[in-house]
Amino acid sequence: MITKKLITFLIALLICSTVDAQLLTQKNEKKIDSLILTGFGNQDEPGGVFMVVQKGKSLYKKAFGKANLELGVTMTPEHVFQIGSMTKQFTAVAILMLEQQGKLKVNDPISKYITDYPNGDKITIHHLLTHTSGIKDFTKMKTLSSIAQKEMEPKAMVDFFKNEPVDFAPGEKFDYNNSGYVVLGYIIELTSGDTYENFIKKNIFDKIGMTHSYYASDRKVIPQRAYGYHKKEHGYVNKTIISFSVPFSSGSLMSTVDDLWKWQQALNQNILLNPQQTQKAFQKYKLNDGEEFTYGYGWHLKEINGTPDREHGGSVFGFKSMGVYIPDADIYVVGLSNCDCHSPTDITRDIAKIKLSEIKAPLKKP
Repeated sequence: MITKKLITFLIALLICSTVDAQLLTQKNEKKIDSLILTGFGNQDEPGGVFMVVQKGKSLYKKAFGKANLELGVTMTPEHVFQIGSMTKQFTAVAILMLEQQGKLKVNDPISKYITDYPNGDKITIHHLLTHTSGIKDFTKMKTLSSIAQKEMEPKAMVDFFKNEPVDFAPGEKFDYNNSGYVVLGYIIELTSGDTYENFIKKNIFDKIGMTHSYYASDRKVIPQRAYGYHKKEHGYVNKTIISFSVPFSSGSLMSTVDDLWKWQQALNQNILLNPQQTQKAFQKYKLNDGEEFTYGYGWHLKEINGTPDREHGGSVFGFKSMGVYIPDADIYVVGLSNCDCHSPTDITRDIAKIKLSEIKAPLKKP
């Protein structure tokens, strides 16, 4: 009889615990829905896609709004977005892959590869990766409009800003910089003997099955493309056309939430990089004066409610993106938007907070 009572009690405890966990998950799903709807609530406007994965399991994946306003196409989780500066993750990993192959070293001066770069013997690949080079960010140059729609070879793109006055000495401070990542893309081409586009496709996209990820193009037919929009006083307009050879390796890739999850898994499982190289991407570095800053190679290294995370957003004409990974809890949250008027950044971080608090919240006792 005692054994039967004990078994009955344990079953009841298990059922109650399971029900409590399910209720907690359902409650948090509603929280996530309402959170997203604060920024993506109008289903007749441009929208977005959000995904939450924990310990390899997709817990949430939903689409909001329209992928194409003119055709009235409803957004789906499979739509392809421009990801803007999330591209920098791929550029940084490509550099580390080339270092792993012995084709370069992150502490090499860039003059080793671009012999005529001003002060290139003082600026290292490491400085470019960590936004500490001091070179002029081309996105802040008044003359940018003169090349925005031109097809630019990587060398011509580097030449566009390389002779501009520097903002500070290499390693003196952290200042987010798109030019540094354009130079990195050029170095990838010089050391690999291939174009940046081909290198990323063959060595990353194809290798890990990112079958719906691309180097951006407005001319190619891209299945499930989400169209980008701006919001004006009188309503929405199609995004400004630019040449993707201008942002190049600092912001010209396209992807889906599922492909970005494959990317995160490949990083976690050291498929592309060995553990030593992976560690380089995800460690904090110091300035010349010894001050530590919160950026590795291609990722911001911050905290959510005191728990370390790795994150990066992106913004390019018509699109915004944000991805957050919390290693300790194995939580990945990504949000993609097809209007630069709707930012997924805060929403994505807040979703990560919700999932983190769900893990930490003790289950109710029966």
